[in-house]
Amino acid sequence: MNNRVVITGIGVVAPNALGTVDFEIALKEGRSGIRFFEASQSLNFRCQIAGKPMVTEKYKSQFFDDYYQNKLDNNAIIYACLAGLEAWKDAGLTYHQDQIDFDSGMIIGSGALGLDGSNHAVFSKILKGNVKRLGSRAIPESMSSGAAAYLNKILGLGNRVLSNSSACITGSESVLLGYEYLKLGKAKRMLCGSTEGDGVFIWGAFDAMRILTSDSNVNPTNGSRPMCKSSVGFVPGSGSGSMVLETLESAQSRGAKIYAEILGADVNSGGLRDGGSMTAPNSNAVVHCMKNSLNQARVISDEIDLISGHLTGTKGDATEIKNWNKALGGTQDQFPLINTPKSMIGHCIAAAGSIELVATLIQMEKSFVHGNYNIKEIHPDITAEIPAKSIPVHTVHKEINTAIKANFAFGDLNCSLVLRKWQDG
Repeated sequence: MNNRVVITGIGVVAPNALGTVDFEIALKEGRSGIRFFEASQSLNFRCQIAGKPMVTEKYKSQFFDDYYQNKLDNNAIIYACLAGLEAWKDAGLTYHQDQIDFDSGMIIGSGALGLDGSNHAVFSKILKGNVKRLGSRAIPESMSSGAAAYLNKILGLGNRVLSNSSACITGSESVLLGYEYLKLGKAKRMLCGSTEGDGVFIWGAFDAMRILTSDSNVNPTNGSRPMCKSSVGFVPGSGSGSMVLETLESAQSRGAKIYAEILGADVNSGGLRDGGSMTAPNSNAVVHCMKNSLNQARVISDEIDLISGHLTGTKGDATEIKNWNKALGGTQDQFPLINTPKSMIGHCIAAAGSIELVATLIQMEKSFVHGNYNIKEIHPDITAEIPAKSIPVHTVHKEINTAIKANFAFGDLNCSLVLRKWQDG
């Protein structure tokens, strides 16, 4: 089979917003969710800022029963459940405690879920010899599939339910996996997304690598500066994004609202060869991935209205722009607009792709491109590749019919997706 696949629901928990309605406002305003964390300072971190969702009990009460409201401790799981339930509701779908939906499945990826800061109590009890006091939730809240499992306890989906984990491409890869599964006709819909927790156990290793910014502890909102000449590293972030993917036939049969169609997607590895390593990309593989997604989508570079880049605020930004240029093969003046929400939310690691895809879908629906905030001067290696006009620093109005999204990950991994805004009729 070769089903057409569309997106019918979106949900998000981001450092600067809870839910898609507020996320749209935050993107337009350039609202930052990056804050100072005293715990990082007390532990002598170089980077003492991060993007963390401020989830309130009031917000959780809109989605959770008493058990999830009061007993669930792992932040990454909480974020995933909130974003997933919002997306499910946004798609006009329901669930029942006594029924299983065998037509629907789920792919919710995660990164270092077991290192979420909320697990500190677990680590402390083990080190103090109090293993018997860990409780029955210690394993479910630490396993990589915990987010999908807890979310599915609410939804009761009976088709494929799994969790992927591929570092920073996890979110975009989860959508690719759902897309491929639906094309084969093995389900009617898939809830796809990813989540990332927060806390010093996750942030510490990145800080030790000296790839986090260390110059903005007194001015946190200025810390994340993708594509800026003065950027010295990325800011860690957390949260979750989710999307309901559905076969076109299923969506139309129930009169669902359709955000966009997924036209093509590709995932690959650079094999840790030709410049690729655990922390650096093989540029040839990156370009190959981008081109493959465009070829599958039957989209040429002139049709692209927006690129949602990975763009973390490291020296890799210039390399990424160069790779985009090679993949699109156009002249410098024809380069599309490119942005990333990381200046507002930081780099959300495993959740980056899913949150950024939700941002892309919102921009497509509402006809705007949010700015790349915090740029004082674009890095000269970037303007040597593309014109400054392709990098908006404030929100601009623009019709977005076709967008391409890409993420890249430690381990020399790449993922690219091509989306087209749905036009009724």
